[in-house]
Amino acid sequence: MDYKPLNGREFPRFSAIKTFFRLPHVPIDSDYDIGIFGIPYDGGVSYRPGARFAPAKVREISSLGRGFHMSRQENFFEKFKVADIGDCPTVPIDQIQTYERIEKFVSEVLVHNKKFLSVGGDHSTTLPVLRALRKKYGQPLALIHFDAHLDTYPAAWGCEYHHGAFARHAVEEGLVDPKKMIQIGIRGPLAGQEDLAFVQKHGIRVVTVDDIRNQSLPEFLKTLPVFDQTPTYISYDIDNLDPAYAPGTGTPVPGGLTTYEVQRIFRALRIPNLVGGDVVEISPAYDPSEITALAGMDALFEMLHLF
Repeated sequence: MDYKPLNGREFPRFSAIKTFFRLPHVPIDSDYDIGIFGIPYDGGVSYRPGARFAPAKVREISSLGRGFHMSRQENFFEKFKVADIGDCPTVPIDQIQTYERIEKFVSEVLVHNKKFLSVGGDHSTTLPVLRALRKKYGQPLALIHFDAHLDTYPAAWGCEYHHGAFARHAVEEGLVDPKKMIQIGIRGPLAGQEDLAFVQKHGIRVVTVDDIRNQSLPEFLKTLPVFDQTPTYISYDIDNLDPAYAPGTGTPVPGGLTTYEVQRIFRALRIPNLVGGDVVEISPAYDPSEITALAGMDALFEMLHLF
């Protein structure tokens, strides 16, 4: 199998069957190194739905993606075998069954010793992914979490599991080590002071947009943590970006990061044992010019180079 994207001179980028980065679509047990898959589920949202359609839209827009990174001077297509391994099965009207299917699907990827990136889906889908990773690696993971929101909130409408609670459950279940966790892009408004209680209790490092903007970007990048060999996961909620850059999301918050700032943060990270990552909360129905999907594709590109 030649794990290379379709040739744009043979098949122009607006043509052909859509896969992530125009890469081959292969079975889950094939000989790729890194698999990209979709999680089309948005049953955990509290405001605007539609993230179930993100995997299809990101596949379409990633036809614009290429492999060579100008800053890093490397091409991930030449370093790794990367493939589209399809979508994880979901049940659109049942979260319990969906969680079971996500964990089973990710566990099957991991049993073949693969690394992966996924495209959600709302942020509630990250929790079963982390459960599978915790079982695979036998220890809590380090977590890099890009978001406007803390996602450590309590139950909503009597439901424990929703897109604003995945990080709380990940800590409480021992899936991640809060001392090796950083949240980037956080900003208000919050419901109240008590929203900060969980992160303060567990010593999670929270980086607000003010923390980034109150100094030069190069100075901020020097403050990013140095990661060790702990298995590390990146969860990238598109709403860490300002709505000017990512309007197509479920819970937009003004005052966010720019796509350029995020690129620079990705390029400054040093992660010796990155095992997976996701891009979540893209809602194509609210993304008429497709810039949100484009930003999501760019985050995938940066994460591929972090491998």
